[in-house]
Amino acid sequence: MPEDNESAARIPVFADVDTGVDDAMALVYLLASADAQLVGIASTAGNVGVDQVCRNTLDLLELCGVTGVPVSRGADGPVASTLVTAEDTHGPQGLGYARLPTSGLSLTGYDAAEAWVRAARADPGELVGIAIGPLTNLALALRAEPALPTLLRRLVIMGGAFDYRGNTTAVAEWNVSVDPEAAAEVFTAWSAPGLTPPIVLGLNLTEHIELTPTLLTRLASAAQSPTAPMSVLDDRGTRSVAANPLIRVLEDAMRFYFEFHFDQGEGYLAHLHDPLAAAVALDPDLVQCRPATVDVELAGTLTRGMTIADWNRRWGRPPNALVGIGVDAGVFFERFIERVGPFARRLG
Repeated sequence: MPEDNESAARIPVFADVDTGVDDAMALVYLLASADAQLVGIASTAGNVGVDQVCRNTLDLLELCGVTGVPVSRGADGPVASTLVTAEDTHGPQGLGYARLPTSGLSLTGYDAAEAWVRAARADPGELVGIAIGPLTNLALALRAEPALPTLLRRLVIMGGAFDYRGNTTAVAEWNVSVDPEAAAEVFTAWSAPGLTPPIVLGLNLTEHIELTPTLLTRLASAAQSPTAPMSVLDDRGTRSVAANPLIRVLEDAMRFYFEFHFDQGEGYLAHLHDPLAAAVALDPDLVQCRPATVDVELAGTLTRGMTIADWNRRWGRPPNALVGIGVDAGVFFERFIERVGPFARRLG
């Protein structure tokens, strides 16, 4: 356990996830970061159903040798619509081809919305929230505690697409499209004067974070775990030969993700949306942001789930978001490998 003065220097982080492939990478980044103290995890329905999200999250903590991080189950689906999941993107269980050890850890006795509120009240003004799945749990937490925005040090959201195409519909990004009503509630909650707007990382930014087989091999090298470099010429579903258990899981998960992106015509690569959000939660200077008033289209026949940024204040409403507009992907990947590689090596 860290000494008290070391704990005081670490940033308390609460993560709301729908643990699929890139969520898992984000959680590993937080666990590998000496400047982060993961104080709780909310499981939200999204990439897969909420019970599978809970299982993936608990099993990942088991793999990483982590105990004492409370994991709470979220709602079964969106606040006002039917749940749609993304097994085509993340695999039937949400983690591609990866198979994790079964965890003996248990969920908390309270739900994810209450977990948000408990964590914020435990570290008022210090807690950093990170929401990298649909915003269902956060919206429900705001209903229970409208003062939640005043209790957080900052909030980082992976969601939306700003002046950019969608990845679910022509205009909508996945996390927002799963529960647009919840997203609208969250942006409304941060519209009151005097609040620090959330940092919002949309596809226009996160699709610059392109993980390649070469970068994944560098991660394995940093973990001192020799592996076979991945190639688009490999048979589908080829399993990792890495000796390190965490590297093996990450490679098996990412191969499915590489194959999905390749089938979408984007190349044999993967966009690490959620790990960027985890990194920004700890160091906002990793990205350049522009203030804007953001709202979510709820009624459009073709545009439901679209995030609109009023850059020029035409709505006459104050900014409620700091929209990410610039990032140095090389700096991010250097930091990711420097943290996750040694962490994996310590796991053996």
